[in-house]
Amino acid sequence: MLSRFSSEYLRVRSVLKREWMMLADNYQRQINYLRISITDMCNLRCLYCQPKPETGWKFHQEILRYEEITRLAALMVQLGIKRIRVTGGEPLIKKDVIVLIKSLAGIKGLEELTLTTNGTRLAQFARQLKENGVDRINISLDSLNRDRYADITGGGNLDDVLAGIDEALRVGFVPLKINMVVMAGINDDEVESFVRLTLDKPVVSRFIEFMPISWQGISWDERYLSTHVLKQRLSQRFSLMAENSIWGNGPAEYYKIDGAVGSIGFIPSISQHFCDRCNRLRLTPDGHLRLCLGQEMEIDLKQPMRDGASDEELKELILQGVRNKPVGHQFQTKRPEGRGMCAIGG
Repeated sequence: MLSRFSSEYLRVRSVLKREWMMLADNYQRQINYLRISITDMCNLRCLYCQPKPETGWKFHQEILRYEEITRLAALMVQLGIKRIRVTGGEPLIKKDVIVLIKSLAGIKGLEELTLTTNGTRLAQFARQLKENGVDRINISLDSLNRDRYADITGGGNLDDVLAGIDEALRVGFVPLKINMVVMAGINDDEVESFVRLTLDKPVVSRFIEFMPISWQGISWDERYLSTHVLKQRLSQRFSLMAENSIWGNGPAEYYKIDGAVGSIGFIPSISQHFCDRCNRLRLTPDGHLRLCLGQEMEIDLKQPMRDGASDEELKELILQGVRNKPVGHQFQTKRPEGRGMCAIGG
């Protein structure tokens, strides 16, 4: 039996080890959040993401296998990652995706597993996701008008997404976050409708500033609408009260409408960028560690892993990447020309 002194020594050593393992970059930002894009493929063709099928999907052998994703994720959790978000492309089109979800959820030390989806297959998978370890879900949805939704997504069926929302709420994904990319002259006239969703549903409607990501089929300069302008407009129609109880990994500002069941959020990615407190890394479908959404710098982890790199060697590559994380994006001065959002894990 351990003496009281021995027990206390082990407890202190465990605490110190956890603190030592916290990832931090050269700007003293703690990195604890990993977004994993498990595929660059999607069943929609959203006009601001990948409007054409010939935009360059990776071949199957170029994409990380599930066991490779889990290995890299586990190593990053050992280094200090606490939360993982599974993204795409569209993650729910991947064969046997629940196998990966269950594997990630089983990583020792992981505190939260979440998923972003376009919602078209969520009705089919919601219960399995809940039962196999997903804690929260975000749904990307840019219109509540059936015809407009089809136009924005290249033929998507809004009813599939609405069914997915209902099923996700039914199985317990509460609150459910709905992300709308606001585009002036395309869907900005619907923001009030998204606000009204929160009146009687436990959802969080979040309004994201349109970012100048590559592969766009529309002009960013013409369609960008700042959060400041959007807040002013909504304040004329609704009484916005600050809401501080929403759990999440990002920089969204949350508000509540008086009497509403749900909440709304604003993500000012361009006008009030949050690079000084960025806490995230991204793992691309082909196994590159993306250090910043708005810069091209990446660290190849797949090839060293497939060449036989040890866990310690892979950890050192990850640490090197974190140390070289850029101070911030350059969306205002330089538009990225490489990967689109679906291939980054945005």
